[in-house]
Amino acid sequence: MNVYLNIKMENNSSGKKKKGVSWVVDKFLNLFLIACGVVVIWILLQVTSIATFKIPSDSMEPALLAGDNILVNKWVMGGRIFNIWDALEGKEVKISRLPGLGKIRRNDVLVFNFPYPAQWDSIGLNVMSYYVKRCVALPGDTFEIRKAHYWVRSCETSLGNVESQDALMRIVANGREKDYGIVMSGYPYNGLVDWNIVNFGPLYLPAKGDEIEMNPKHAVLYRNVIEWEQRKKLFLHGDTVLLNDSAIHAYRFKENYYFVAGDKVMNSQDSRYWGLLPEPFIVGKAVRIWKSVDRGTDEIRWDRTFKSINNKN
Repeated sequence: MNVYLNIKMENNSSGKKKKGVSWVVDKFLNLFLIACGVVVIWILLQVTSIATFKIPSDSMEPALLAGDNILVNKWVMGGRIFNIWDALEGKEVKISRLPGLGKIRRNDVLVFNFPYPAQWDSIGLNVMSYYVKRCVALPGDTFEIRKAHYWVRSCETSLGNVESQDALMRIVANGREKDYGIVMSGYPYNGLVDWNIVNFGPLYLPAKGDEIEMNPKHAVLYRNVIEWEQRKKLFLHGDTVLLNDSAIHAYRFKENYYFVAGDKVMNSQDSRYWGLLPEPFIVGKAVRIWKSVDRGTDEIRWDRTFKSINNKN
């Protein structure tokens, strides 16, 4: 009898241990599957809907400060789809988009891949290099800068940070641009088009499907984007424009192009210096600051937390 009881008790104890181990394994697997699901959902949101970026510099002051962490809405244009591994390896990639639910407007703040990662006369995609600037001209606009102020034909809205544009013009008028380290020469750095950052343009921003006459001036203005679209070199031979070894008299653009500028006009590497921004390089529209940390003190700037970004229309 005692032997039977001992065996029964040992069996019960063994069964309880097995049930305990099984319960722990089940819980672990459930937690693992939940974690995997959360990661998948987060990746899908990052690709299709929203992304976060940290502002590293002061070029968008006062709208954005260094240390601001911003949310970027990808629904406006549609999330980008491309082979991230090929892009990381520096290979050419084809970028397509999910359907968008809106459109970019003048004065929207955009996050984009900097289109000139190697040199300022050759467009390329670096998926690890992101800039944030304000869109001041759209595809189909004719843009110019007069006395440091931004203008688009048939548009009465103020573009960019007018106060900073005023400040730049005062500095230039007083001949003090060198004191502030301001580089005056601007895109396209060619004697045929003698522009600078206070007197620039007029420059037409191509929209997809637009066709222009190819003359020496247009060859200078649009060389970078044409070479990027065609993966060929553009040359001038007298008044003749050559694409590789073929003469061309007109060109039809394959993409939309934008002009972007930093709000802190005197401290911004923007389209005034490097030219047109291709639409495939745009990540989305910056809409809100979700966290802001003072880089000097590492303290959270609570007054900027969840603050809407000034996208003026």
